Order: sequence, then C-alpha cells, then structure tokens
Amino acid sequence: MTRTAAYAFFADLVLVVIFAVIGRASHNEGILGDAGLGLLATVWPFAVPLVFAWLVPLARRRPLAVLRTGVPIWLITVAAGMLLRALSGQGTALAFIIVATLTLLLFLVGWRVVAAAVLRSRAKRVDAAAR
Repeated sequence: MTRTAAYAFFADLVLVVIFAVIGRASHNEGILGDAGLGLLATVWPFAVPLVFAWLVPLARRRPLAVLRTGVPIWLITVAAGMLLRALSGQGTALAFIIVATLTLLLFLVGWRVVAAAVLRSRAKRVDAAAR
C-alpha cells in the first residue's frame, strides 16, 4: 500500500469514528457507554465494511479518486453498515439511515472532492510556472 493510500484509509477510518462520536453525542450517550463499549459498539458496523471496501485493489491504486474510489467506499460502508447494525440489533430507523448516508457521503466523498480541487489547483500553478 502506498503512503497516499495509507493516509487515505486512515482519514476514512478517523472520519467514521468521528461520525460515531457525533452520533453518540447527539443522543447524549457517552463515549464509553454501557460496559465501556459504547463507541466501539457504534463504530464497528461501519468500520468493518470500510476495511472490506479498502481491500478492493482500486481503492489502493487510486485512493483520492472521487468517483472510482470515494463513492464505492461510501456505498459499501453505508449499505453493509446498516445491514450489520440491523443484524446486531442496533437501530436502523429511516431518519438514522438518511442522516448516516448523507453524513458519510460528506465525510468519505467530500474530503476527496476537496483533495481533488487542491491537487488541480497545484497542478495549474506548476503548469503556469513552467511556462
């Protein structure tokens, strides 16, 4: 795995954890929760599919690609995350599905959109300086 891919994977994982922290905080649930597993119980249904999505070679080859990497990682994380939440007896209310889908879209795809814009801007500056 390249350094860029490793950083991108770490960014995705951190953003999934932040998503879980925000969700727990919005429901006045502590980070540790019941038996000290609160955050872990909230994170794992989304972290497991995220790791699985990163096993697909395309994610490692083009980690910053918005459509070829970001969108599939987001879709796999949300769909499988909801399935794992349902199978583990956690909530999958329609409102949660909508909020989770949009938040993870912003997190997992959004940072790639910003990265693409920054890289495009840098490339234009380098090209202009070379002329």
